[in-house]
Amino acid sequence: MSFNLTESAAAQIRRVVSGKGAIGVRLGIKEVGCSGLGYTYDIATAVEEGDVVVEAHEACLVIARDAVKIVDGAELDFVSEGFKQIFTVRNPNVKATCGCGESFTV
Repeated sequence: MSFNLTESAAAQIRRVVSGKGAIGVRLGIKEVGCSGLGYTYDIATAVEEGDVVVEAHEACLVIARDAVKIVDGAELDFVSEGFKQIFTVRNPNVKATCGCGESFTV
């Protein structure tokens, strides 16, 4: 399994978990929107069976076991666009996205 964590995403993960007693951020998948799937982000306090841990730039991303195959080869970035700041996943496995960009299919 390969997954890249940009320096910007790592810096945001460090900010999010600072002082919370967490090990990092958990990336997951849920059924949502018109295309079917969407990403979820939560505070990770433990690594569960089947999860994959990505450590880079002094930050930890825990990929939930149900998301591992879907995000294989992807990259997590954190971008600022005007007032909007958001994690974004560049995923080569995505075949289509909905018009609003909330959901995708693989």
